[in-house]
Amino acid sequence: MTQLALKMYDYHVWANQTLFKRLRELSDDVYNKEIKSVFPSISKVVSHMYIVDQLWFHIISGKNMTEALKVEKETGEGKGIEEMDKLFYDLSQKYKEFLNQQEDFEKLVELDIPWEVKRETSLSEMVLHIVTHATYHRGNITSMLRQMGYASVTTDYTRYWYAGK
Repeated sequence: MTQLALKMYDYHVWANQTLFKRLRELSDDVYNKEIKSVFPSISKVVSHMYIVDQLWFHIISGKNMTEALKVEKETGEGKGIEEMDKLFYDLSQKYKEFLNQQEDFEKLVELDIPWEVKRETSLSEMVLHIVTHATYHRGNITSMLRQMGYASVTTDYTRYWYAGK
């Protein structure tokens, strides 16, 4: 699973970069426009994705969920897509450095989410959660773009395969 977890994280980074490239092609008005959808704007979705990626970085780095929730996080509120792209890139470098140092992606650790029951999970499973969480929200952004009359881009895993990654 180690190789798959690392490959899935690389896909996560590629898919975010692919979508952010598309968002940079559009005006800031599109990025910030308030619409009736799952989130009030695309910028709010991107901010949420970033906050969650930071939270899970703290968790995989050894903090429990309660500690991770208390860590002051950059929200991205009020930042444009260029700045958010840079924040995601910087965080992805921290993830990659951490993940490349790991020897056992299947070692079980206790995950203590305050609003759920405790459970054991592995680093590989947490990485897959990080990837699927963002995939879900990239889909939200695609729907929001279409709702506003703009095309999105394909960020399917198969597209990643053929993108030379």
